[in-house]
Amino acid sequence: MAQKIGKDLERFHKLVDGKIKNNLGKYITRGHMIGKQGKDLVRIPVPQIDLPRFNFGNKGSGGVGQGDGEPGQPLTQPQQGEGEGGAGDQGGGHILEVERSLDQMVEMLAEVLKLPNLEPKGKKNIVVDGNKVKPHHSKKNVRVLRKRTFLEGLRRYLATLPPGTYDPLKHPLIRQREDLWTANLVPKELPVAQAAILHMMDVSGSMTDEQKETVRIESFWIDSWIKKHYKGVESVYIIHDAEAKEVDEHTFYHTTESGGTKISAAYALCDQIITKRYPPEEWNNYAFHYSDGDNWGDDTPRAIQIIKEHLLPKVNLFAYGQVESPYGSGEFIQYLEEMITGKNNFRVSRIPDRDGVLNSIKELLG
Repeated sequence: MAQKIGKDLERFHKLVDGKIKNNLGKYITRGHMIGKQGKDLVRIPVPQIDLPRFNFGNKGSGGVGQGDGEPGQPLTQPQQGEGEGGAGDQGGGHILEVERSLDQMVEMLAEVLKLPNLEPKGKKNIVVDGNKVKPHHSKKNVRVLRKRTFLEGLRRYLATLPPGTYDPLKHPLIRQREDLWTANLVPKELPVAQAAILHMMDVSGSMTDEQKETVRIESFWIDSWIKKHYKGVESVYIIHDAEAKEVDEHTFYHTTESGGTKISAAYALCDQIITKRYPPEEWNNYAFHYSDGDNWGDDTPRAIQIIKEHLLPKVNLFAYGQVESPYGSGEFIQYLEEMITGKNNFRVSRIPDRDGVLNSIKELLG
C-alpha cells in the first residue's frame, strides 16, 4: 500500500510541475520571490488538479446496465440543483497552493529554456568538505569499514578450516576484535571552480520603476542559475547614473535614484573590481549590465572601448540586456549588436517588459 501511495504522490507532483512549467513566465516574474535565499520555499498557486476516480453508488439504486429500458432513453437523467438559474458572479474554480524550493524553480527554468551547463575556466585550490578516506587496521572506533571488516573475518575463519569444507549454514562466522577495520577522514585540498557575478544596473532618471523591477527579476534568476554550477560564488552589485558605485544586494533591488547616464562609469568600476578581487586565472567572472540604452553624449565610444579591451578578456560572459523605455533614444544596443559577431562570450538582449524576461534569459544564457 505504501508503495502504491508513493507512486500516486510522485505522479501528482509531476502533474503539478507540468502546470508550473506551462506557466513558468508568469510565476518567475512574481516580485515576492526576489530576495529569497538558498532553499527557501515559495508558495505557487496552480489550478486545481482533479485526478480521475470512480464513484460507486448503492446496490440496487439503478444506473447504467441495470433494469429495463426503452429504445432512445437517455442513459442518465439531468439533475436539478437547488440554486436559481442565470449567471453568477462568483468564481467556480479552485486554486491549489504548492510549495517549491528556489532550487526546484531554477531547475524548471533550465529545463524549459534548455539552458546549457556552464563551463568553468578559472580554478583555485581551497579546503572543502571533500574528505579523503584513509583505511587502516585500528582498534579505535573512528569509522567502521563494514565490507572490509567482513572480508577480513571471513579470510581468517577460512584459514582454520580444511579446504573445501566451509558451509555458511554449518559454520557461522564469528567476528573477532582483530577483524575490525576503520578509517580516518583526512581533509585535503581540492580544486574548486569559483565564480563572481557582477550585476550592473542603470538607475538614471530615464529608467522607470517598472523597468527597474524587470531588471531585478531577471538578474535574480540569472544569479540563481549561475550559483547552481559553482561553490563559493560571490555576487557584486553596481548601480550607476552619471557615476557608478558598488552597493549591497538590498540596495540594488530597492534603490530609486535619478540623474544623467554614463555607462562607461559602470564598466570602469566593474573592471577595477575584477582586477583587484577576481583575477580571471582563478575566477569565473560573469558580468551583466541592464539599461534603457540612453547614454550621455560621446560616452558610448568610451564604454565600447572598455568592453573590448578590458572586460571581454577577463570574463566568461559579458551580457547586456536593454529594457524598452518611453524616454530616450535607446541607441546603445545598436552599437553593441554591431560588435558582437565572432565573440563567443558576448551576448545582448532586448527586454520589452516583464513578459520578455523568460526569453531574455534564454538569449543571454542559452
